[in-house]
Amino acid sequence: MKTIVKAAAFAAAFAMLPFGAHSDAEAGSRVTVGSNLSSPWVLQFKPKKRVATPEALARIRAARQGNRQVRRVSRSTVRATAPRATGSVRRQTALRSSIPTLPDSELMPQIVNYYGEDKPGTIIVNTPERRLYLVMEGGKARRYAIGVGKPGFEWAGVHKVTRKAEWPDWRPPQSMIKRERAKGRELPAFMPGGPENPMGARALYLGSTIYRIHGTNQDWSIGKAVSSGCIRMRNQDVMDLYDRVPRGSKVRVI
Repeated sequence: MKTIVKAAAFAAAFAMLPFGAHSDAEAGSRVTVGSNLSSPWVLQFKPKKRVATPEALARIRAARQGNRQVRRVSRSTVRATAPRATGSVRRQTALRSSIPTLPDSELMPQIVNYYGEDKPGTIIVNTPERRLYLVMEGGKARRYAIGVGKPGFEWAGVHKVTRKAEWPDWRPPQSMIKRERAKGRELPAFMPGGPENPMGARALYLGSTIYRIHGTNQDWSIGKAVSSGCIRMRNQDVMDLYDRVPRGSKVRVI
């Protein structure tokens, strides 16, 4: 009888303990299950979703906008590829007008791969690209940024460098003088060479034509189509080309 009484007392004491706890020592380390017991208990321990702050969302939007801007710039930048021949003058004009002004990083001379058949020492003026290439040994070419003829003043052909001049004089052709006079601007019949001369520091004369590869005191015009047919280079670039190219060198304008 005593045994039955003791068993009943123990059962009553056990029923008073919290669910899942076996002793006071274990009460501090127990795991309390959520109140939603209708679903499996494991699902109640899912990690909480992180809520982005307004500052974090602003940083994400700025990063995405920056990535889109980089993609747009990379697509519009002219690739450093070998010069390629183009079709008609009309097509060249369309290509020329579609090319944006060159960024500063594209104005610096660069060594690029060349896959054409021109011999080393040949100058190639790629008018649509607004680039001048000096073919080198080993499948390479030295590339320069240039200014080219504006629409209506395009030309193409193969010539040779017949004369070279340092700080050349400038004698505008009569056609240019008349054209500028009609715009209300008077050009001098002659201007001696010097820093103020639009011919720049050096000039390479092409055959018997009126066209030249020359420097300029208007660096803003490099990478644009604004000349009357001559090929413009920055003074430091035309000086570099001048020292590398002898008279008689082949010049191919496309």
